[in-house]
Amino acid sequence: MDPSSSLVTVSVSKISALTILLLFLISCSTLTSTEAYDALDPNGNITIKWDVIQWTPDGYVAVVTMYNFQQYRHIQSPGWTLGWTWAKKEVIWNMMGAQTTEQGDCSKFKGNIPHCCKKDPTVVDLLPGTPYNQQIANCCKGGVINSWAQDPANAVSSFQISVGAAGTTNKTVRVPKNITLKAPGPGYTCGPAKIVRPTKFISADKRRITQALMTWNITCTYSQFLAQKTPTCCVSLSSFYNDTIVSCPTCACGCQNSTTGAGSGTCVHPDTPHLASVISPPGKSDNTPLVQCTSHMCPIRVHWHVKLNYKEYWRVKVTITNFNYRMNYSLWNMVVQHPNFDNLTKIFSFQYKSLTPYEGLNDTAMLWGVKFYNDFLSQAGPLGNVQSELLFRKDKSTFTFEKGWAFPRRIYFNGDNCVMPPPDAYPWLPNDGSRPVISLLLPVMTLFLSMAFLFAHV
Repeated sequence: MDPSSSLVTVSVSKISALTILLLFLISCSTLTSTEAYDALDPNGNITIKWDVIQWTPDGYVAVVTMYNFQQYRHIQSPGWTLGWTWAKKEVIWNMMGAQTTEQGDCSKFKGNIPHCCKKDPTVVDLLPGTPYNQQIANCCKGGVINSWAQDPANAVSSFQISVGAAGTTNKTVRVPKNITLKAPGPGYTCGPAKIVRPTKFISADKRRITQALMTWNITCTYSQFLAQKTPTCCVSLSSFYNDTIVSCPTCACGCQNSTTGAGSGTCVHPDTPHLASVISPPGKSDNTPLVQCTSHMCPIRVHWHVKLNYKEYWRVKVTITNFNYRMNYSLWNMVVQHPNFDNLTKIFSFQYKSLTPYEGLNDTAMLWGVKFYNDFLSQAGPLGNVQSELLFRKDKSTFTFEKGWAFPRRIYFNGDNCVMPPPDAYPWLPNDGSRPVISLLLPVMTLFLSMAFLFAHV
């Protein structure tokens, strides 16, 4: 065999191996999960139900109800926005409990003018204080819907719609298409409308059951990746047994002066002169995020401090700090995963609910504020934080302060996964000889050196 051809064969094989390695690295670094499936809330979704309750001469009257079946993800102000595309040439004659944002071109109608003539209407909830003759049950909350675990009674929103130029029987009605849900921004993906068994209604005295003339459902699921390209919160750690305070990872939610991130690189220092005028320019309403300048650039930071150690108990202090100068968080909540939540003894100044997405596993807790006390997380500033302490009973078979066991496995704030520090940066016991001395960066450097070596010998 010709030595030159043998050399070419070896070179090609090296290049092929290198190409495969590069493709693998690129796929690992660029393919980000949309997290439409949430391991801590596997059945969470928003279900939109259309119940046709009456036929009209040219269409139907329906009650549209949104059920938030998500355990800890709610819709906060300015509320939900629902949109769709009509399958035919339908119009909306009238609405109760909601309204469309635009009427559209109704010039072809004489006399009675429809509420909306757009092919793709956009609907929003009415505000609190709406006259009673324009309301129906579960409407008029400004589009705010609470989470199912936090407040199931307020995890529902409804409105009534009268549709014309539509079918007047089950066989001639066409379900709407291209359903969109913003809550209040992007993040939700809605499937197609599916006709299901008609909903049954029980009378107030529970002696009579009626049913809808026709019912269809739409299921919408949330993706944090679609909602925002970068995280919105991070976690910092500290403990009584180590002086090290582990800060949020640098640029966890973006970097200063960058074009991406929670505030697109826009930040302000707390000692900036005339801070109020910077946050709210005179004569101008600006809702874009404006975060305090930090190394992490996150609107929200959750700090977990291992505070005290008793003979049979141990104590943790949790502090949530708001770094966004233009955002108040009402009805906030936090989800924490830690194996000792099966022995939580007491929690101070927060509400608590155990989440058990999987049978026999009780390691996840949902925490939120006490109503009228700390359920409102104010914008960045002296009042922009809430805190509580948790008391755990020790389980002798599992409890340890070694290897970072006392710190949470993951934390969510308002349904979004927060960035955790790398495990090798956790505060360790001073006499813990098992702490790895090799940085997580070393394997990456080794990999790049190997690639450079391969390139040099091709």
